[in-house]
Amino acid sequence: MAKNINKLSQEQQEEILKTLKSRFEKNMNRHKGLVWTKVEERLNSKPAKLWSLNEMEETGGEPDVVGHDKKTGEYIFYDCSAESPKGRRSLCYDRKAWESRKEHKPDNNVMDVAADIGIDPLTEEEYRALQELGAFDLKTSSWVLTPAAIRKHGGAIFCDRRYDHVFIYHNGADSYYAARGFRGSLRV
Repeated sequence: MAKNINKLSQEQQEEILKTLKSRFEKNMNRHKGLVWTKVEERLNSKPAKLWSLNEMEETGGEPDVVGHDKKTGEYIFYDCSAESPKGRRSLCYDRKAWESRKEHKPDNNVMDVAADIGIDPLTEEEYRALQELGAFDLKTSSWVLTPAAIRKHGGAIFCDRRYDHVFIYHNGADSYYAARGFRGSLRV
């Protein structure tokens, strides 16, 4: 059955809202002072964003609210799965890196998958903020948005958590590993 891009059926909408509400209620430390009914109201007014959250969920991201931008009214969601999302691993960093591989190309790349889902990869700052909410990527690692100055030299950066510390590393942007994926953010 083919997906209807950017549109969920009524049943799918109800299911993702139920999942998000349950996760919201189980993890109140991630969004102190926020109220689910306000989040749900915003989600119901943004069906394309709800579709993106569903895609985050389907790829193993376990999205949850991590903040609220009072200026714009937007709620901020991050992938909060314990490990890097399973459905978004084994990807090189971007299309240029993917095209540079002569053999053993991965199926896709971080930047294209993020664009297809309608999310942004976490920045290093956002990744560190996520780690303040819990212990993530204890066995995996996650590509993060790489500064242009690093990318122009063929590199990309990724992060993980080991020894109760968050580490940032570098690698060739064309590399990919079964234990490295990426986490995304979405503003609704």
